[in-house]
Amino acid sequence: MPRLVSLRKRVADLIPELAKFGVVGLVGSVIDLGGAAYLHGAVGIGPMVSKGLSIIAATVVTYLGSRFWTFRHRVNQALLREGTLFVALNVVGLAIAECVIALVTYGFGLKGALAYNAASVAGTGLGTIFRYFSYKKWVFLDGVPGAAVAAVAAGEAAVSGFVDPETETSEAAELLSGTASRR
Repeated sequence: MPRLVSLRKRVADLIPELAKFGVVGLVGSVIDLGGAAYLHGAVGIGPMVSKGLSIIAATVVTYLGSRFWTFRHRVNQALLREGTLFVALNVVGLAIAECVIALVTYGFGLKGALAYNAASVAGTGLGTIFRYFSYKKWVFLDGVPGAAVAAVAAGEAAVSGFVDPETETSEAAELLSGTASRR
């Protein structure tokens, strides 16, 4: 029975996170699809450039939504590392969607609008599942903000050049401030 209670609690904890992920993804999809349609149709930019610009805008918005809303309760990594991983995993998710579209279009020879849209939705769905679990595993880490947060704070302090020896007590802070004892 304790396993069932544990499973029920994990699912209950997962539902709000999944809902937030869905909202952020929906906003990103509107920006991507609507932005590409607007840039290509109304502004007259080429299809590839329109799609590229809309994907960049959607990636920025979904990263900010994921970091500061969906996964805000998780441990944050250094911004550059986290952002790079987020973009790399987004590219993999896009590749998954493109592979589904290519399979339907070229592998099965289905070239109609309905086949394309169905493949696009299916590919986006598979890519979204991949992104959700990969973000949780590699980008927005689970756990107590212990050593990871201290390491990030020390790294950001090193980049900024500001280390306050009165408030920083980690070994990394001592090294950065020059107050560490030589061994």
